[in-house]
Amino acid sequence: MRAPKLPKGGVRPRPAVLSMAPYSPPTAGRMDKLRLDFNENTVGCSPRVIAAVRDWLDAAKLAVYPEYGEAKQTVGRYFGVAPDQFLFTNGTDEAIQVFVNTYVDDGQEVVILKPAYAMYRFYSEVAGARIREVEYPWPSLEFPLQAVLDAITPETRAVLISNPNNPTGTGVSLQGIDRILRRARKAVVLIDEAYYEFSGVTALGQILDAPNLFVSRTFSKVFGMAAMRLGCLFSHPSNIAFLHKAQSPYSVNSVAIAAACAAVEDASYVRTYVAEVLAARELLCVGLELLGIAYIPSSANFVLGQFGKRAIEVRDALRGQGILVRDRSYEAPGCVRITVGTREQTRRLLAALEEIWNR
Repeated sequence: MRAPKLPKGGVRPRPAVLSMAPYSPPTAGRMDKLRLDFNENTVGCSPRVIAAVRDWLDAAKLAVYPEYGEAKQTVGRYFGVAPDQFLFTNGTDEAIQVFVNTYVDDGQEVVILKPAYAMYRFYSEVAGARIREVEYPWPSLEFPLQAVLDAITPETRAVLISNPNNPTGTGVSLQGIDRILRRARKAVVLIDEAYYEFSGVTALGQILDAPNLFVSRTFSKVFGMAAMRLGCLFSHPSNIAFLHKAQSPYSVNSVAIAAACAAVEDASYVRTYVAEVLAARELLCVGLELLGIAYIPSSANFVLGQFGKRAIEVRDALRGQGILVRDRSYEAPGCVRITVGTREQTRRLLAALEEIWNR
């Protein structure tokens, strides 16, 4: 996507926006493919979610602004938190945006990692923050704990971390998170747990004890509701009150809220899908090893394969067979990220990959 041009006689945007590179995810023409490119649930949401959405397709219900009270009770019980310890957000993207808007001023320092989820940099740049990047070490791409600790200074205003990280799949332990929180006592720390269900490591239980800790979760991954754009941002109740001030009062729609309540009430559906993905992840890793393709051990529902100079060739050849994977060579040279779906889907991928790799 080319940078936009100012219209004749138009008003220049803020310098922070002018200097940003546009973000344009490749999302067209994916519905009829095997979607192993965006880390989505590859089989879809619980049938209870579909029933809840159909129930809300009612003229009277759609005419009313969203009400979150009952839903916060239901969803809060699932996550083991009180209603005043979290807010609903329009996907994790809005959680990041509200977090940054609440705590980061123009020119203040934000620590993020590289490679990492692009929206951390995106919203920090929109805010005009000074970004300090910590690189994952190559080729292991393990979480660089000491480097993160060294990057945090009294000038640091915010630290944004995905655990496990996208696209590396590697994570940091609770002990490591605790060290970061103590090092960043004068800063706010966001731990994005979009892939928690596949790693089992969560800092959510620490939000009352660590006043600078924020944790985000999403309904886009394991719950299979990416189209609904729903997330949650958790923290100490006092912090949540400030976050509410920086958030639009109706940014999450009622249909998404109803879907979330139905999703958390079908926990067995989530457990079954997670078990299938973990089995398929092992199958994928063994398959890559048999083909002689290196990969980064992952704690998420994706694996970062190291295809070297053939990365683009492999991505395009798989696309030609109706299988979508995500090239990440622009930030991890020669790497392609592969979402883990079911074992059946993984066998289809491996069969296609074997044919391509042995050409």
